[in-house]
Amino acid sequence: MAQGRRDRHDDIDIPEDATEQERRDAGDRLRERIYATFTALAVLMTLNSHAEHLEPLNVLVTLLISVGGVLLAGLASDLVSHMIVHNTLPTALEFRHMLAVASRALSVLVVPAIMLLVAYAGWVTVQTAIVVALVALIGSLAVIAQIAVSRTGLGFWKRTLVLAGIVVLGAGVVALEQLAH
Repeated sequence: MAQGRRDRHDDIDIPEDATEQERRDAGDRLRERIYATFTALAVLMTLNSHAEHLEPLNVLVTLLISVGGVLLAGLASDLVSHMIVHNTLPTALEFRHMLAVASRALSVLVVPAIMLLVAYAGWVTVQTAIVVALVALIGSLAVIAQIAVSRTGLGFWKRTLVLAGIVVLGAGVVALEQLAH
């Protein structure tokens, strides 16, 4: 399969014949999407507590700034760690990969952005838009975790325990982020 066709696959739908590097690249993109999703969850959960006083576009801008900041921090981290490990700047190809990792993670904002624009149009309340966005974000994390666990080759009970552990970790992350607000 050509490289261009592989790049069009979702990062959770890795072809069987993918190389180890292609799998690592997809893992990098997926990792950033998970970070961005947790950031979006924390922001939306915090804003939801007083959603009746918020304007949808302000919520959207806050969400874009917060997730964008996390992704830029990830890009800076990738650059610095590359320079430390390799004693050089990344090549153009490596830098494009770093940008792809950061930019593709913005896809987690699609449903929240659509819902907030629907709220801006007056078709739903801001709180309804936020709740729908939260459900979509939690659902996406659940699907990713389920796919990851199902690919491990572990037996049913071990997969169930690992999935439960991931859920507990995710709940812990959200709880800690809520404590910060």
